[in-house]
Amino acid sequence: MLQRAAPVAIETDRLLLRQPSSADAPEIFSRYASDPDVTRYLSFRRHESLADTHLFVDFSRMEWAANGCGPYLVRARDSGVLLGGTGLSLQGDEAETGYVFARDAWGRGYATEALTAMVEVGRAVGLRGLVARCHPDHQVSIHVLEKCGFALELRSNACLLLPNLSSDKQDLLVYTISLARRTPSSPGG
Repeated sequence: MLQRAAPVAIETDRLLLRQPSSADAPEIFSRYASDPDVTRYLSFRRHESLADTHLFVDFSRMEWAANGCGPYLVRARDSGVLLGGTGLSLQGDEAETGYVFARDAWGRGYATEALTAMVEVGRAVGLRGLVARCHPDHQVSIHVLEKCGFALELRSNACLLLPNLSSDKQDLLVYTISLARRTPSSPGG
């Protein structure tokens, strides 16, 4: 189980990750949550109004209060520009993770850097592993997951509704990474 709460803010080489607040809602909405291209492969509906984004911020607040972790916004350290989001959704002694980035942040390695931070946080708070779900056609996301050490564990057919892609259930790839600390093996063993 979670040994302690995840940090509310994280700095990486280029990024600042922190909990969302109500003041962030207009920027979340305009930067990525309302963009059909950005939300295409996500399991949540594209935000059609600022009210949808405020519901996300409320959900985030509840996740953090209940579980000691939750969604993070991802900002550029140098400019403060909102780039996207990531986070940890606690599920027992594991967590689900993922990421979403504004179109102008694509192709710059931000998803890899943010996901690496989530792996480090998961390990630091004592999680056994992380799970990430991905549509089979989302090759860029598959590359990011594999680059960060996630391995394909399962392919499920027609099991997940991706409301921005189709009204039909979609195939799903489930990637995992073990965070268990390894103990040195004994000599000869």
